[in-house]
Formats: sequence, C-alpha cells, structure tokens
Amino acid sequence: MTVALVPAAGRGERLGSAGPKAMVFLHGLPLVAHAVRGLLAAGCVRHVVVAAPSSHQAEMIAALSAFDRVSVVPGGADRTASVRLALHAALEHVPDARIVLVHDAARAFTPPALVRSVTEAVAAGAPAVIPVLPVTDTVKRVDGAGVVLDTPDRTHLRAVQTPQGFDVDVLRRAYEAASGTVATDDAGLVERIGVPVHTVPGDVAAMKITTPFDLAVAEAVFAP
Repeated sequence: MTVALVPAAGRGERLGSAGPKAMVFLHGLPLVAHAVRGLLAAGCVRHVVVAAPSSHQAEMIAALSAFDRVSVVPGGADRTASVRLALHAALEHVPDARIVLVHDAARAFTPPALVRSVTEAVAAGAPAVIPVLPVTDTVKRVDGAGVVLDTPDRTHLRAVQTPQGFDVDVLRRAYEAASGTVATDDAGLVERIGVPVHTVPGDVAAMKITTPFDLAVAEAVFAP
C-alpha cells in the first residue's frame, strides 16, 4: 500500500501570490489539484494527504473536492512539521501502508509514470528513492562575498525532484530523529540516519513552478 503526502502550506510570494503557492491557478485548476491528479493517475497511490495552511483549509478542501481518497489537514509552521502531520494522518487512513511518497505541489505536472517509477523502486527493496536529473549547467562554489572558491565536477551532481519515496518505517525514523530540524528535502533527513538513498531517472516535466517565469513556461508547455 502506498500513501502520498503533499505539503502545501508554503507561501507564493515569489509567484506574486498573496496566498499559498499551491493555490495559484493554472489552466483552470490550482497547482495542488494538478499535483494530486497526477499522483492518483499513477494508479499506485491509495490515499493522498495534503497539509494546508490553517487559514486556507476550506479553500483547499473545496479545490480538491472532486477527488476521492484525498484528505486535507492543517499544516505546521514549516515544511518539516507539515510532512510530519501529514504522515500521521496518512497512516490513520491507511494503517497498513508500506510506502510513503512526499511530493511538492509546485511540481504540478509530474508524469504519473515517474510516480510509478519511484514507487516500484521502493517496492523492489530500496529504502529511499529520489528522481534526479543530471546537472547541465556549470556549478561554482562561492564564499560569503561571492568570490568563486572552486568548480565542482558536475559529473556526479544531480538535481533532485519529487515525489521522493520511502519505506514507511525509514521515513518515520528519519522524522523522529529530526526533532527541531527544518528541512527542505526529506531524503536529506534519511541520509542523516545512515540509510542509503537510491535514484531513478527524473523527468523534465516534473519542473518546479516557483517564479512567474516558471508559471509562464508551464502554462505554455502543459496547455490542455
């Protein structure tokens, strides 16, 4: 059994929105609805839990009312707290869940095939799995003054996407050990407890919509 968590309490300031980023509309639906639709379309997700800002609970529930097997819970003060709350709620809905996916609402057009790929890799025995893409730009490491320190070899660098998939016990352990920690990457918490994180090929369609430019690109590329 697989459950999916969607922390959607982040603000949309960089998108020019006064409310949650997940509630920014694109092609008639908020980003969170596109993301949830993709998760359910994969055919392997039993239940989705969305962690929403307490100030926008009713709005988020209404936006997702067309979907079965979806719950909305109040999010926490930060992403880590929201995932922790969503995980607790998901395991109440599906106590026998063995795989947990954590997905960014901003990656609204992630292909269902990528959701299946991550899930299948965890089901095959990997304790933690993330989708990745090769880094194509040259990367520089700089100091506090912006002066270049060195140029890492990008051969071994990867850009990370979501959903990230985990054995439920592994993710639970990672969050128990992360008390007081604020993280933007769940796999990073798993790394801290010494569990290996495996990778599968990502997909350019799983782009993260963060800025008005990203939104314009997504509007053009993912036109119905």
